[in-house]
Amino acid sequence: MENVTILVDVQNIYYTTRQAYGRRFDYNVFWKKITQGRNVVKAIAYAVDRGDEKQRQFQNILRAIGFEVKLKPYIQRADGSSKGDWDVGITLDAMEYGPDSDILVLASGDGDFDLLAQKLDDKYHTQVEVYGVPILTANSLVNAATRFYPIKDDLLLN
Repeated sequence: MENVTILVDVQNIYYTTRQAYGRRFDYNVFWKKITQGRNVVKAIAYAVDRGDEKQRQFQNILRAIGFEVKLKPYIQRADGSSKGDWDVGITLDAMEYGPDSDILVLASGDGDFDLLAQKLDDKYHTQVEVYGVPILTANSLVNAATRFYPIKDDLLLN
């Protein structure tokens, strides 16, 4: 049985599926698909905490599925922009759990993770499966991944 680590960039998945399809990601179907016949080493969903009840309910759903949920506070800047970036946290956890995994599943379209995918493969021979919205996933990440799986209808809620 293959060992798998699952890391989900919740903000990236939320915004890309909403922008491309006007729909939300189906975490239950995703979990069933990527864990079938695999031993889960670690599963983490990285999110931004705005403190509202609907978001807390969603985080509890993720926990019930099997994810550890890591939260950062939502930061609204004076100029109107916001921040809630988990890139460094995802990278640190990937480097911690990746060496103990045959496969690391990354749900994100962020091109900043291309170097991470290459490093996991080169240094630890960990395969990297990337799930992302095709038109909003960086080509560099698609090319660095061992396998790229497009997020489309089968992974979306109606």
